[in-house]
Amino acid sequence: MLFDIDGVIRDVAGSYRRALQATVEHYSGWRPLPAEIDALKGEGQWNNDWDASIELLKRHGSPLPERQSLIDVFSGFYFGGDPEASPETWSGYIGDEPLLVDASLFQSIHTLGWSWGFVSGAEPPSARFVLEQRLGLEAPPLIAMGDAPDKPDPTGLLQLSHDLLTGSGATTVAYLGDTVADIQTVIRAKAEWPGRTWISLAVAPPHLHHQPAERSAYEQRLKDAGADHILTSTMAVTDWLRSTAQH
Repeated sequence: MLFDIDGVIRDVAGSYRRALQATVEHYSGWRPLPAEIDALKGEGQWNNDWDASIELLKRHGSPLPERQSLIDVFSGFYFGGDPEASPETWSGYIGDEPLLVDASLFQSIHTLGWSWGFVSGAEPPSARFVLEQRLGLEAPPLIAMGDAPDKPDPTGLLQLSHDLLTGSGATTVAYLGDTVADIQTVIRAKAEWPGRTWISLAVAPPHLHHQPAERSAYEQRLKDAGADHILTSTMAVTDWLRSTAQH
């Protein structure tokens, strides 16, 4: 049972997405709306927020900065300090990331007989911070930015699922994400490794949970992209796992 992190394990509307907005505004004076970011993400190829920032600037007709310059600006907003330094020194938006789960979820998954891990486009210091320091998970199985090509390339998902399934006798891989790119990653993994059973689980990002019409439209896009099941929340994954055991 594998998970994305952003929008699934933590709410990043006030951090990564806010940094994306601030970065675009820094270079153009224009601040994209959350719905405009959702629409871009809905295309399935802008999982990397640095690339998404550049694409929004391009579509707005703004001059494009050097990629490394944009990354530095984005990092300044998001981390507010050296990403490789102690999290205690960070003063950026990363400090505003409500958790969507607690550590008991992973114990429950283990009790149900599933191994678990994470395949995320988050930067490694950020991913480790939320998993190890905030959730208290010890050495969680993780593929983060730089460990594999960006989703929807399935390399990271294939790699971690292979590591976790080897020697277990299990053949099913479920992946829970919140974007079209996450679903496309599962579809591509299925094409490359058809001997496994691949299941795409999806959940709407938390900033839509109090907007019924927008949430419904977003969930429909996830279904149209090929999601096998839409969950109401990340914590609901245990109910889904129990239901699969009964069939």
